[in-house]
Amino acid sequence: MRDIQLVMERWGAWASEGNSDVDWAPTAAGFKGLVPSTRKTRVQCCDDDGIAIDAAVLRLKKYNPYLFQLIVLHYIKASTLRTIGTKLGISHNEVSKRLQAAEGFIEGVLAVSGVTLELDKYVQKEVINWAGQTGLNCSM
Repeated sequence: MRDIQLVMERWGAWASEGNSDVDWAPTAAGFKGLVPSTRKTRVQCCDDDGIAIDAAVLRLKKYNPYLFQLIVLHYIKASTLRTIGTKLGISHNEVSKRLQAAEGFIEGVLAVSGVTLELDKYVQKEVINWAGQTGLNCSM
């Protein structure tokens, strides 16, 4: 199971460099290599992964533009939850809940489409093994 927040962080770094189709480019076309970056470098995903994640994010944009904007603000613009909450007049906890809904949508789109990302090997969640149990026993 992939950690969608790590996936989105790497995609956000990739998208913030002007590679994505979901948001406007921070630098005018043709000048990308000429303007030195003033931002700290973040770990990015590869182009193939970025394009696949872009497709899922664009599906979110069609489904819920509000949640899409939260994704852009947090992962591309690197705004904190508190900053977003202040701009929207809601608590950072509410921003977190809404972001989780957006992340869940994107994760679902990736899962249903059967996409295997190159970065999957780096963003796997740890499976918790409960004292030797191999699974939950629901029978009583």
